[in-house]
Amino acid sequence: MKLIKHFFISIFLIVPFLIKAQETLPIYSDYLSDNVYLIHPSAAGYGDCNKVRLTARSQWSGVSDAPALQTINIHSKFGENAGLGLIIFNDKNGYHSQQGVQGTYAYHLNLGEVRDYRQLSFGLSMMVVNNRLDESTFNIPDPVISQIVQSETYFNADVSMGYHNGDIFGYLTVKNLILSARNLYNSKYESLNLRRYLVSFGHYFDYYSNGSTIEFEPSVMIQYIERTKEKFVDLNMKVYKEVANAKIWAAFSYRRGFDNATTEELNYLTPIIGVNFEKYMIAYTYTKQTGDILFDDAGYHQITLGFNFGCANHRKFWNERSGKTNRMF
Repeated sequence: MKLIKHFFISIFLIVPFLIKAQETLPIYSDYLSDNVYLIHPSAAGYGDCNKVRLTARSQWSGVSDAPALQTINIHSKFGENAGLGLIIFNDKNGYHSQQGVQGTYAYHLNLGEVRDYRQLSFGLSMMVVNNRLDESTFNIPDPVISQIVQSETYFNADVSMGYHNGDIFGYLTVKNLILSARNLYNSKYESLNLRRYLVSFGHYFDYYSNGSTIEFEPSVMIQYIERTKEKFVDLNMKVYKEVANAKIWAAFSYRRGFDNATTEELNYLTPIIGVNFEKYMIAYTYTKQTGDILFDDAGYHQITLGFNFGCANHRKFWNERSGKTNRMF
């Protein structure tokens, strides 16, 4: 319990000294590709395996300077209760880009036997990001345009809490705790409040039929942006099926946005397919925007590659006791 106390004290001591901040990674649906740590720091080190995940996301295939995002992350359990994680990302959109590194410390408090998977988790992420604006190719006679590559480095922090009880899970994360406008742009048009709140919860269950098992994982994620009062709700369903030495799975996510400034809503449809073979995972994600408001008529494509290592047998013991099959923990 002393570690938990020190964890929260550290947050309030460190945050006031980091005076520059910026919203960092965008929130997509790639957390459904066994990539929860990408959005919830308290997931670092949770589960039976240490994990490496790589993602490559693109839009408007064949179009120059189209939006694109690449991430690589690794997280691992250390000792009985600690978890460490690292995320490196590159986010580019036309003449704007940002590259960042994020480090995470998590603490997992066991509420029962290790194999019961009853844990209360806490996570803190600190990150450094370099933001770039490339004006070198602008041929506009305007004194505001410097026609150089401008860049600025800033810091940010996220804090998170998670809870697992057997096949039930939930997360609460506050992103962008450190508030500041970007000096790279005209700051008088930018808000100091970048806080975003995420709440996720879900449940695993099995369906047995004719000697085979299909696993289901319904979940919900709710986002709230403090400054704009925007709200987003993700309704998700994942289905797993073991085939020979592999596990195939599919997911579908429906995201609906609620903007208080307009009566129209944003809607995103995201199907995902993937396969786990031994210690490897590969998944393909496609996202399509629908509704009355369309930023564009193109879809987003994403490939996720994963590798698990240093796996333990805790879940195996839990399954033998409960009679359930292995899942992606």
